[in-house]
Amino acid sequence: MLIAQLAFENIKDMSNMESFRRLLQTGRNVASVALRREFHKTPSASVQVTVRDALNQAMDEELERDERVFLLGEEVAQYDGAYKVSRGLWKKYGDSRVIDTPITEMGFTGIAVGAAMAGLRPICEFMTFNFSMQAIDQVINSAAKTYYMSAGRQNVPIVFRGPNGASAGVAAQHSQCFAAWYGHCPGLKVVSPWNSEDAKGLLKAAIRDDNPVVFLENELMYGVQCEMSEESLSKDFTIPIGKAKIEREGSHITLVSHSRYVSFCLDAAAVLAKEGIECEVINLRTIRPLDVEAIESSVMKTNHVMTVEGGWPQFGVGAEICARIMEGPAFNYLDAPAVRVTGVDIPMPYAKILEDNTIPQVKDIIFSVKKTLNV
Repeated sequence: MLIAQLAFENIKDMSNMESFRRLLQTGRNVASVALRREFHKTPSASVQVTVRDALNQAMDEELERDERVFLLGEEVAQYDGAYKVSRGLWKKYGDSRVIDTPITEMGFTGIAVGAAMAGLRPICEFMTFNFSMQAIDQVINSAAKTYYMSAGRQNVPIVFRGPNGASAGVAAQHSQCFAAWYGHCPGLKVVSPWNSEDAKGLLKAAIRDDNPVVFLENELMYGVQCEMSEESLSKDFTIPIGKAKIEREGSHITLVSHSRYVSFCLDAAAVLAKEGIECEVINLRTIRPLDVEAIESSVMKTNHVMTVEGGWPQFGVGAEICARIMEGPAFNYLDAPAVRVTGVDIPMPYAKILEDNTIPQVKDIIFSVKKTLNV
């Protein structure tokens, strides 16, 4: 009986020891997993942000960062902006930083330019860049030329921003692209963002720039959600003005575009890839200064080039790109003439079917690529 009891106690102790060993092993495993998680963190997923909200974030961060920055324009304050790009900024910063103006572009643009000359950093919003023609004397003669005319003594740090180019159903007087108009003028920097990351990074860079910047947005992109990296969500994130970005690598033809038509090029490239045609898509981001080096490097690789824009063909952005290629080293690498896909050379019609046939579509890009490559 005593022997049996001792044997039972021994077995129980052994069982406890085994349980203890298992517990230790489990603890080691948990610690190992915890350490692996610590040293092999999963990359943060990108966030979906609309272009509208990206622009809003950029202005909010710069208004907070620099007390010299202020926003003015029609309905930008109490109404939160005609397209709600300035939503919440008036409530946060008040009447002195977010200012509603009368409907007089020449007047409030002149006020903004004068404020920039006095050391402030205005963001001057045009409800649409079509209305900037009312103020073009202030933009060109007062803002763009002052630094030169003062022999470098007087900076004009101002951003002119608002929707540019064709929208939907707004006809001839509200559908013009001003990229070539303002890109023609020395003294201005002209920026044309495509997605949310472009919009935020380039607008922050424009606000911090000491030169007048024309910032061309697109109304039809405002509600589009785009991925933004963790880096781009930082308050310190900017994108350098004057640098293009390759959005898609390719080897057969280079597609050069800006603003909304970058999306069209990427859609066309996806279709053409199924047929074995690899397109390299360049997002210009900046119209002036033009990143000629990025374009030339791509053309030297693909030996073919096509420009895509919504503006008119004569003296357009595409025409300038083609001329730069012809005048530079990339010309000798071309296996076919440079090609332009543009808006039709007419005022924008009102009827939707006519409007659709007036601006480039994905099918037009696909057709032109195949024609250029002779396939």
